[in-house]
Amino acid sequence: MTENNNDNNTGDDAKERVVGTPTDTTDVVTETSAKAESEHNGPYLASETHQHSEEKQVRGEKLASVWFIIAFLGGVGFIVSYFLFPPTAAGPAIADPQIGQYSNVLLGGTLTIAMFGIGAGMTVWARNVMPHYEVASPYEDLPSSPEEKGSFSEFFMKSADESGFTKRPLMRRTLIAAMLPLGIAPIVLLRDTGPLPGEQMKVTPWVDGMHMYVEGTHRKIKAEDLENDPYGMISALPALDDDRYPHGISLTDQAKSVILLIKMPEDDWKGGMNDAVREGSDETRLNWTHEGIVAYSKICTHVGCPAALYERTTHRILCPCHQSTFDASDGAKVVFGPAHRPLPQLPIGVDDEGFLIAKGDFNEPTGPTFWEYRKD
Repeated sequence: MTENNNDNNTGDDAKERVVGTPTDTTDVVTETSAKAESEHNGPYLASETHQHSEEKQVRGEKLASVWFIIAFLGGVGFIVSYFLFPPTAAGPAIADPQIGQYSNVLLGGTLTIAMFGIGAGMTVWARNVMPHYEVASPYEDLPSSPEEKGSFSEFFMKSADESGFTKRPLMRRTLIAAMLPLGIAPIVLLRDTGPLPGEQMKVTPWVDGMHMYVEGTHRKIKAEDLENDPYGMISALPALDDDRYPHGISLTDQAKSVILLIKMPEDDWKGGMNDAVREGSDETRLNWTHEGIVAYSKICTHVGCPAALYERTTHRILCPCHQSTFDASDGAKVVFGPAHRPLPQLPIGVDDEGFLIAKGDFNEPTGPTFWEYRKD
């Protein structure tokens, strides 16, 4: 037995092996690991890198590319949807509430598809194409050494190559195509920064001779409707029943033109009603009333909330949002709150049948002050 064991030794320095134990393979393992490290070109050691099989990477590349193509179509759809319903047009316009809902659904839906497609594609890419790492790095002193800073470029390029971005053109090109519409979208949205509205924010649909409806109805208002209630108040809108407004008054026009009709004893008028309606005008606020009925804008001059609360005994108009308070008997001057100018007044009169009508537009722009506002 001893002779046989000695015959198995390759030299005098060879270790004596006990029968039944494995041979010493340290040299073989070391040689294999060294070979793997020499063939590996990633940013981390081969022992810390777990590559997917080539078959799995190819499947992942194709699936990620499909998601990126879906994202590209969603991004293109977003841009198309944005221009599908222009703000002003002879046909469907976004100012129509129903058309606005369609536009919101299309914009939101296509943007969701674009973002989800990119996210799903990146997830497939990370899980099926990119390698996984198990890296343990001890904390080192900061800042990094010059050698480490100089090696960042090499590390980055190795990472990009191992991620599949450089060697898998199908996935790379579809990703770039998916991102392109979303990159263009902010430029397209610049359309909404212009053109400037011009005079649109300074005028409303009220014109000389226009009747008024009780808000929410199509019932015209007569002066006698307020006679039985000397402290009454009615919310009203322009009576728009012509071809220019096929869907009735728009929400935009409502927000500018809604008024409060207030009836009060003429003895309750205060000195502010003798002020000129405009600078340099001979007409006073009292000239714009009719038999104790005055019409003020319902839109608060602070931030545009509906100032719809009216206190009969004091003739105070209250905005419920920030408690701006206006005195209806004194030219709607501000008596409390953050608003800094009175409610605009609408000139009113009656027609031959006794229906209340507007005698023109407001004496100044309604609602909050904007950048082009200038008191005449």
